[in-house]
Amino acid sequence: MGEKLNRRDFLKTGSVMATGSLLPEEVRASAWAAPEAQSARAISANDHIQLALIGAGTRGQYDTHVAAQVPGVKLVAVADCYDGRLIHCRETWGDSISTTRDYREILARSDVDAVVIATPNHWHKQAAVDAMNAGKDVYLEKPMIHLYSDGPELIETARKTQRVIQVGSQRVSSMIYKKAKQLIEAGAIGQISVINAWWDRNPNDPVMAFDSTIPPDASPDTVDWLRFLGSAPPEPFNAEHFFQWQKWKAFGNGVAGGLFVHLFSGTHFITSSHGPTKAVAMGGIRYWKDGRDQPDVLLGLFDYPEGFNLHLRVNFVYGAAENEGFVFTGSEGMLEISGDAVVVRRLPRPPAPSYGISSFANTTQEKFLAEYHKKYPAVHPSGEPSAEEERYAAPPGYNDVYDHFNNFFDAVRLRRPVVEDAVFGFRAAGAALLANVSYDQGKIIQWDPEAMKIH
Repeated sequence: MGEKLNRRDFLKTGSVMATGSLLPEEVRASAWAAPEAQSARAISANDHIQLALIGAGTRGQYDTHVAAQVPGVKLVAVADCYDGRLIHCRETWGDSISTTRDYREILARSDVDAVVIATPNHWHKQAAVDAMNAGKDVYLEKPMIHLYSDGPELIETARKTQRVIQVGSQRVSSMIYKKAKQLIEAGAIGQISVINAWWDRNPNDPVMAFDSTIPPDASPDTVDWLRFLGSAPPEPFNAEHFFQWQKWKAFGNGVAGGLFVHLFSGTHFITSSHGPTKAVAMGGIRYWKDGRDQPDVLLGLFDYPEGFNLHLRVNFVYGAAENEGFVFTGSEGMLEISGDAVVVRRLPRPPAPSYGISSFANTTQEKFLAEYHKKYPAVHPSGEPSAEEERYAAPPGYNDVYDHFNNFFDAVRLRRPVVEDAVFGFRAAGAALLANVSYDQGKIIQWDPEAMKIH
């Protein structure tokens, strides 16, 4: 959605003013939004939420900029293992915010109500579990898990502590995805048979290929290297591993965890599916010969019990402008999510089926036509013209990240379910990580989407 362009600009510059709205006022009350989101409810002093950020990289700071636009939300503390990010957070949000390398100091504060966790993936589970056990509600960036063993512990901790946890695949809060879901549930394209989704990025844009910029002051003095390593295997300080962690299995989940998971979240939300039962993936390191151990091209094929197949592709070797698509093919049409719009295309059903008889003997053709015209007499079309194409567009400047945070903060205030809880997040991330398992093992992988287990 609009997030892609906004985040790209943020990623390039690393700075957005903290004052002033990122979003036009009309976006906050969309005609497609849920009734509770449309009402401009005044936020009382008791409803104000004190927010902390754990993991202040590009995504974490971007998330916090958007979260702070939601009325009644204030950033009070930030934790990160790199001093430069802590300095930039104080430059952006003011010296009144508390900064630390140790997120446990944040969790010990009584004035923190909720946390945004945007750490490398290998810290997702522990940081979220610690936060919930400390009585904090959690917005956890995707993918929810780094390892399959993370999922059950996160789900159980949320259940035991009764804390709100929202996983950060913002598309499930998008007005565009809500419209697509509404159309498909209404039968706009009939029975879904195939879903194709892809995300291609140009190799001339290294940052978008997980080759993040390393600051010139990166050193063991400015980076808390041992704290960053956490559960990862011990190794000497490595600035590339710290700042470009998405390229390495020890810290991240590659393109499957970074991009496939968005497409799974969207698929599961729109189709109401719990996930695939089989997966096979292939790809390789085709271009980025920089030492990474995650593929830069990955294709996956997934079999769903609802009777459709999902085909996914990520290609970091795409020699044109970044290209993203999401197409649902059905028996009566196709639905495409393109940029900030949903488009439905159909071929109108003719009043009589087609036929091909030109190779038959003339007498056979005549007999066939006599029976055909008797069964399907000619009719004169009448009524309203059929819509071969329908288009629904989001308002200019729309940002689904704002809606996702708005849903989270409403749940924090009202103690109600979020749109993407730990079970949804595990099913989306679990399905995405099947691609890595299949790629690594070179075989089809079986998955139980109800039990959320490989078998």
